[in-house]
Amino acid sequence: MKELPSPTFPISQISLPRGSLHQSPQNQNAASQTKISKSAIEVSWAKHQDEVREAQRLRFEVFGKEMGARLPETVPGHDIDLFDDYCEHLLVREGVSGAVIGTYRVLTPAQAKRVGGTYTDTEFDLTRLRFMRERMVELGRSCVHAEHRHGGVILALWGALFEFMARNQLDTMIGCASIPMLHNGIISGDAAASMWKQLSVSNLASIEFHARPRLPLPIEELDSDLPVEPPALIRGYLRLGAKILGAPAWDPDFNTADLPMMMQVKDLPNRYRKLFAVT
Repeated sequence: MKELPSPTFPISQISLPRGSLHQSPQNQNAASQTKISKSAIEVSWAKHQDEVREAQRLRFEVFGKEMGARLPETVPGHDIDLFDDYCEHLLVREGVSGAVIGTYRVLTPAQAKRVGGTYTDTEFDLTRLRFMRERMVELGRSCVHAEHRHGGVILALWGALFEFMARNQLDTMIGCASIPMLHNGIISGDAAASMWKQLSVSNLASIEFHARPRLPLPIEELDSDLPVEPPALIRGYLRLGAKILGAPAWDPDFNTADLPMMMQVKDLPNRYRKLFAVT
């Protein structure tokens, strides 16, 4: 197996809400006598290039086949871009088959300097966040297999991310949260414009953190009064205390409207601090 070119962090050993294959030594014998539930999942950081390829294949399935994104054919059947080689890749595996069913990629401050910025920088002007970059990571390419979109996988991913932040003394996460342009079978930006109008009232960050889209979604030309709910992932981020940094950008390749979002560890609500053991 080819080793990754960038230094990777230790495997994340965390307790998972739906049962984990990471057993404490005193429980290993008992566990070996018990049939592992099909809901068991394990979380780890990719250590080899072939593990990254597994994440990229899942991303292709979700973004390319399911969402219809136009992805470069660097390797057939894989979603790959120039940031991948600089990122840490978080994997959730189904316990019995070992298949990767969920993933995030994480770009650390040091690696962001090496590559020249973040993916979010390509969609937004983040000048106002420049003083935060030394302790800021970017989260990206989040996806979960269609058959496993339940709370256990998402909580496992988030738990590992917050453990990663604490272990590496980082305090801020940013990224793009996507809103599909397809609404009720019609491709339009009306749903995204409506969500932006709703969320900007209650979840907009203070002005010193605002970001400007490089290719803005034309809000003024769209119907922004539809009674729509944000995607589950965005709702989850908001429950964790995340804020929206500004109006959405249009991503023509993924055919989505992307909201710039920021989550600071200090803003994590108490109930999640207890769940993720955040001090």
